[in-house]
Amino acid sequence: MGAGQLTSEQRRLTRRALIDIAQRRQRPGAGSARALLEQRTAYQPWPDLTAVLSPIAWAVAGAVAARLYMPERATHDMDIVVAVADAPEAYSRLQAAGFEREGRLSIGGASWRSPGGQRIDVIEGREDWWPEAIAAAQGNRDMAGLPILPLPWLALTKFQAGRAQDIADVARMLGQADDAALAAVRVLLRRHMNDDDLQDLESLIVIGKLEMQ
Repeated sequence: MGAGQLTSEQRRLTRRALIDIAQRRQRPGAGSARALLEQRTAYQPWPDLTAVLSPIAWAVAGAVAARLYMPERATHDMDIVVAVADAPEAYSRLQAAGFEREGRLSIGGASWRSPGGQRIDVIEGREDWWPEAIAAAQGNRDMAGLPILPLPWLALTKFQAGRAQDIADVARMLGQADDAALAAVRVLLRRHMNDDDLQDLESLIVIGKLEMQ
């Protein structure tokens, strides 16, 4: 999530092109054993920032969050989100804990380096739905105890980011989601997306389900 922000038209075109390619070329199955696709791991260690940021609520997004819903993939940073109103205090607390600020993020936020050398991208949640999403993450912990955005909120953030990897993640996560989880995703995205976006969502679900066959 730390890369440059795409325009809405760029996101739409990227998403549409990727869906078109997948629909033309994909066949059932992914070349991987289903058991491997369903495996959930937390091999990459990331710091639990609760003690540093408390009482500020925060949530993990990006690739580190996605490993709760799909096979873990390598990433060079952990994306976390705080409400924009909490950002100044969060930065003050990170600095006091020995984190080094490395620069601003184009999407709003700042990149930090932990005392252990890990990169933490702190994203400022500016949309009015972020407090609800962050609150929902507090009761949705991964095996490392990190507060993870629930699947509907994570799918929304990746759908809105619109980059190739984000769209691939959405397809894979939703392809492994059960009917109840997919219903929750559809309810949330109907609140924040237009009809064209929702059609693309359904296409990504089909693509993801094909991978699991």
